[in-house]
Amino acid sequence: MSKSAILSSSIAKKYWMALTGLFLCLFLVGHLLGNLQLIFKTGEEGKLAFNQYAHFMATNPAVKALAYLTYFSILFHSIDGIVLTVQNKKARPLKYANNNPAANSALPSRYMAVLGTLVLLFISLHMANFWFKSKVSNAAFPLHKVSVQQDGVQTKMDFYITQNGDYIPVSQFEEAEQMTEQGLMKIPASFEIKNGSEIYLKKEGLKRADGYKDLHGLVMSYFGKPKDGFPKNTWAGIAVGFYVLSMAVLSFHLWHGFASSFQSLGLRSKKFAKGITAFGRAFALIVPALFAIIPLIIYFF
Repeated sequence: MSKSAILSSSIAKKYWMALTGLFLCLFLVGHLLGNLQLIFKTGEEGKLAFNQYAHFMATNPAVKALAYLTYFSILFHSIDGIVLTVQNKKARPLKYANNNPAANSALPSRYMAVLGTLVLLFISLHMANFWFKSKVSNAAFPLHKVSVQQDGVQTKMDFYITQNGDYIPVSQFEEAEQMTEQGLMKIPASFEIKNGSEIYLKKEGLKRADGYKDLHGLVMSYFGKPKDGFPKNTWAGIAVGFYVLSMAVLSFHLWHGFASSFQSLGLRSKKFAKGITAFGRAFALIVPALFAIIPLIIYFF
């Protein structure tokens, strides 16, 4: 069989569909472990831990390579699913005279293309609200900021936390006015932020440190907990509801898709079939449920 014949065959598409699907399941686990820090670690510790995790995911070369592989897998998995659905319908242009799909297949398996399309819609909106804002809005994206008590409880001073462990006063990034004997005088800012997170000495033009982008604040504000530097999300309740609904759709998609991937690859033997099915169904219930819990806790507590 020629190379082009392999690429155009339904069998090859099913293999790639299965492989990309299983890879995306691994991605879901990794993404979930990082996101769970939003609820299991609180206060300044949780904020810093999540922003450090987000920074690592955005800058580590190996993780970035996996990220591009993930983007490709999502697109291929979605397009491949649509193509396979169309091919299957063309292969059977006439409906069976006596057709009872409920007796022959589970509900999720009959609507895999629809469920997959809904999941793709969710991913697109999810990336627009988080990935796009943090990547494209470099100049305006807030950095990780911490308020430190000065002189007891009367005074607070804001600092940017840098990746080398320094605390740089936020006030030194803005011009300040000061009264002198000669009158009002402006003191120029000592620092400026370039390229979204790089902190420079303004006068010398030398890079002093790198700050952490405040992805924690973005997520919290989006799901109903307003944070400094981020606008209040008046649609937070709808955002949470849509997120939870999308996780339910993902659960239905995984209910059939996980075990089906092993079957497409020829790895679902009689000996392991029950175990694979049980593990797949547990995965389909537990992983989306844990994802859904995160915005619910942020919104209600």
